[in-house]
Amino acid sequence: MRMLITALAVGLIAPASTQAACCYFSAKNADILQPAQKVFITWDPAQKIETFTVQPKFEGNALDFGMVIPTPTQPKLSEMPRDFFKHLAIYTIMKKREFAQSKLLPLLEPQVFDDVAKFAMPAANAGGFKTQTALGDKATRQSTIKVLEVGTVGSLDYKIIEAGKADDLFKWLKDNKYSYAGDEATLNHYIQKKWLFTVMKIDTMQMKRNKDGTFAGEVTPTRFQFTSEKLVYPLKITQISVREKTEALFYVQAPFKVDLPGDMTYQYTWIPMLQGAIGCSGGIPGKGQDWLTAFQPQTQVLLQRAAQLNFRFIAGQRPLPNAKGHIPTTMEWSRKLTKDAVGVLAGRSPYSERVPDPDEGFTLADGKDKDRARAIAKVIRARLAKAQKERPFGYLVREAPAEDVKNLQQLAGHLGESLFITKFRKIFARDEMNDDLVIVPARYNGAEDSSEYEEMLPSSPP
Repeated sequence: MRMLITALAVGLIAPASTQAACCYFSAKNADILQPAQKVFITWDPAQKIETFTVQPKFEGNALDFGMVIPTPTQPKLSEMPRDFFKHLAIYTIMKKREFAQSKLLPLLEPQVFDDVAKFAMPAANAGGFKTQTALGDKATRQSTIKVLEVGTVGSLDYKIIEAGKADDLFKWLKDNKYSYAGDEATLNHYIQKKWLFTVMKIDTMQMKRNKDGTFAGEVTPTRFQFTSEKLVYPLKITQISVREKTEALFYVQAPFKVDLPGDMTYQYTWIPMLQGAIGCSGGIPGKGQDWLTAFQPQTQVLLQRAAQLNFRFIAGQRPLPNAKGHIPTTMEWSRKLTKDAVGVLAGRSPYSERVPDPDEGFTLADGKDKDRARAIAKVIRARLAKAQKERPFGYLVREAPAEDVKNLQQLAGHLGESLFITKFRKIFARDEMNDDLVIVPARYNGAEDSSEYEEMLPSSPP
């Protein structure tokens, strides 16, 4: 996933290597690749404040390199927990329905087992932040470049830069030992919008060194907070370093569920998934049926457009690219956070429901005596009946190591009660990156998509 952050290689000033595939800024013989990136965005539309946390994964042979992040206004930077995105992944593990089942009951005496069938349960459906006053650079005092801030966040040194002209920024990057592999037009795209640039140097000592001398690893996540008129994701700047496509995993927290605009919408995969769950035991969970009903007047139009785009939905499979290399967005998790959902972070609420064990306290040896076997079978049947009554559609279960669940406390303060988190994945083809990405509310013709997706649907990928 190569999104938003533009990599730079720090080194000798020389023309960019033509072999530097998928690198954004590079010096000769110093390639930097960005094979993976995740982003967590929080949007406050009332205050017009956007916050995003990014953790890129880098690979390359540069001893020193950095990254540049464009933002609409001057950001405030802070360090985030190194495993922040691991915690998000654990928190958003999909749940599945499980039912109380007895392993012991079928193994008891045959006369006991005769009555088991009518009690059978249904099968489960499937940081620190330092700032100092910036000192002007003699080489840039006469240009339109202004270094607004110099500081350190975690182990990363950074500068926040304002530029009035693309050629001035191009020259500043060279004067400061950065060789820009792209064109000035991309820089000018942001300069014309009066965006600012945050440049950060990366310490390769944080990374693993491969046998061939190259480096690979993830840097500490960094949090950017800034004011913005729209919930926007800087996409254009990555186009210069993408040969064919780039992938991004978004976690977006807002007062409402979000979507991507136009043909990038996740509805091309979400509506067919919900349709595939019609008729499942207990109905479609998470208000899915409500959304299908509200969207019904547009369903045929959507499916016709999907056919025009050659977006083919196949249950249980990741979507494939069409003839243009375009792939529909997929939603991977969504939920409005309740008090209990946030309570999981502090251990006040359970991470998963517990499926009762109807055999608890009994062993197969207890069934050697015929009378005792009958008594045990009666107790097991009663427990099964109670579980079926309490959870007729099963228990919502997910699994994670106890230590990982405990470490979810590091998400406390970053996830807010009553806010909606939408997790979705988009693989962008190069021609889908001609402008920056505006993330929009998930609404169609006045209807709001508030459907949730934290439980595996019958048609969901495993």
